[in-house]
Amino acid sequence: MATPNHDHHSIADLEAVRRRLAVASIRMTTAAESGHPSTCLSCSHIVTALYFAGLMHYDPARPDMPDRDRFVLSKGHAAPILYAALAEAGILPWDELMDLRTIGSRLEGHPNMRRVPMVEASTGSLGQGLSIGVGMALAGRLAASDRRTFVLLGDGELDEGQVWEAAMAGAKYALDSLVAVVDRNGYQQMGDADAVMPTGPLAAKWQAFGWRTLEVDGHDWPEVLGSLRAARERKGRPTVIVARTRKGFGVSQILADPGNKFHGVPLKPAEAEIAIAEIDAAPYPTEAI
Repeated sequence: MATPNHDHHSIADLEAVRRRLAVASIRMTTAAESGHPSTCLSCSHIVTALYFAGLMHYDPARPDMPDRDRFVLSKGHAAPILYAALAEAGILPWDELMDLRTIGSRLEGHPNMRRVPMVEASTGSLGQGLSIGVGMALAGRLAASDRRTFVLLGDGELDEGQVWEAAMAGAKYALDSLVAVVDRNGYQQMGDADAVMPTGPLAAKWQAFGWRTLEVDGHDWPEVLGSLRAARERKGRPTVIVARTRKGFGVSQILADPGNKFHGVPLKPAEAEIAIAEIDAAPYPTEAI
């Protein structure tokens, strides 16, 4: 097993990385005049923690290393923050990020595993990522590998029945190397997620499906890091982290209307500069890890 990469030990360091990923997601989607910056911001702590807090094992010099941990972005429309994380890790060049969604670019609107290193699954058709994660975890068991598989889901896609079929399979096979994280930002394409299709009480539902269940504030660094560290521990069954988040975290103009005006809508250039300045000016957290 490779040594964890970019193992930051302070919340200030992680927060600095998170802000770089958030700003890149805004700049990329604004330049493309297309994409989903608000959902990138809601999961920014989770993605940063996985890639840069020593929680996910990988080697940028060997992106196809067999025993690397796997990350599946089931909510594939958040591809910009995944690309930004890969650039921060040294797997993609930073300047390529501005090619997002342009003709001929490998940085498509949803991640394509055939074109981008360390994209483990081509996602975007919602509801499929956990099934892919179950297959990866089973493959790891057959290979006698200690690798973990992390799957990031949106709460809107939990309307899909396939998610719950995969949840049943994960519990049946006691896949304790499998970790699902639900980005519970409360919105989906048609509006308020619970108004479209109520899925609560969500944590209790996962627990009833046989999963070890943790519920956290998805923007609180100690809670996010503590839950992911706990999830790496093998306890004889898969783990799900229900992360309560805010769509457009850190950007007041998105937070004011996250589900209507800004769902799947990039910021205009002037709006983007205001948002970036707001992210940069926010006070840093001071808690020690």
